[in-house]
Amino acid sequence: MKFVLEVDLSEGAVAEDAIAELGRILRYWGGNVRHYDLKPGDGSAIYDSKYSEVGRWKITETPA
Repeated sequence: MKFVLEVDLSEGAVAEDAIAELGRILRYWGGNVRHYDLKPGDGSAIYDSKYSEVGRWKITETPA
């Protein structure tokens, strides 16, 4: 399996201060993933500090 996290650095608050926003996103999801089974298909939208959707994380199957 793979954990994939994608964030668009050209939109919203992330575009204004990528370092601070990425740090906030990683801290938030680092603590929040415990609420998921972490099985293929799990995932969620990622929001910046202005509550704009800027990406997604997901669990995928690793190709054989």
